Amino acid sequence: MDPAIASRFNTDLLQAAMRHYDIAADKIHPLDGFESFIYEFERPDGRFVLRIGHSGRRSPDLIRGEVDWIDFLADGGASVARAVRSRRGELVEALDDGQGGQFLCTAFVRAPGSAPPPGPLPERLVRNYGRLLGRMHALTKEYRPSDPAWRRPAWDAPENLYAERWLPGRDAALLPRQRELMAHLATLPRDPAGYGLIHQDAHPGNFFVDADDRLTLFDFDDCVYGHFAYDLAMVLFYTALGAADRTAFTAGFLPVFLSGYREENRLDPHWLGELPGFLKLREIDLYAEILFMEGPTPSSPWSQRFLDGRRARIESGAPVIEFDWGSVGKYLV
Repeated sequence: MDPAIASRFNTDLLQAAMRHYDIAADKIHPLDGFESFIYEFERPDGRFVLRIGHSGRRSPDLIRGEVDWIDFLADGGASVARAVRSRRGELVEALDDGQGGQFLCTAFVRAPGSAPPPGPLPERLVRNYGRLLGRMHALTKEYRPSDPAWRRPAWDAPENLYAERWLPGRDAALLPRQRELMAHLATLPRDPAGYGLIHQDAHPGNFFVDADDRLTLFDFDDCVYGHFAYDLAMVLFYTALGAADRTAFTAGFLPVFLSGYREENRLDPHWLGELPGFLKLREIDLYAEILFMEGPTPSSPWSQRFLDGRRARIESGAPVIEFDWGSVGKYLV
């Protein structure tokens, strides 16, 4: 979270949020959150998650648009964590931060199960992972916001150009490479067969798994209108990131994932050729975001490992994953 915004949050604001959702003091505990304050809580009617973000990042209408899409997906059979209303029946509760902005509270049903096991995902889970993304993409082709004011932005809207805003002066040399990439991606078609509302952050840290290897996806805060291939690239980026041999990992993971995806949605195989560009976009954006949020020497071991050598890789244009993308096109037809 932006340190300037995080400094505005305090115990009084948290207690106000708890009153909105009838949360007892001994029934709530914090969870890790990168861009929002996240808590898990219990009530007699179940277990839930409270998210407290800031109006400087998302407006109330954008959050309503997020929840509207989640409900649409859930109604269509996608396994996603629904939102729940506050005591007053609101999807979003606003709390003044004392400096002209607001902290915005939203609660969700806690996904069943638990985080996936560390290490490579089991094949059955990978296939279900693909099925879930495919189901979401198939459904979103028919989605229209319940209120036009709730429409989420496009992936390349100004507010989503993190690298432009967050790369510090010493990394300004990376911007031409990022802009060249953006210019190419902007030429890609935006027809409903390959473009719609996407999660944009469907990595394994954002789903839980039950005893039957059923996934439930959550954290839709970053959802945007974008290419379905971008959603697929996000999945691959994070699942392959820690692999000792990313090429070998991709060769094992992608056929299984795409086979599951193909059961739920048709996507032209030519989109696989765009995965390297979307992978590079995520690499640059994440690099800029970590530097902005945590600085060049982050305390998080994961962030530090990601930064190590990253600037040189971006500057050189080295691919995130070396792979023959055409070799897996058969799994989409």
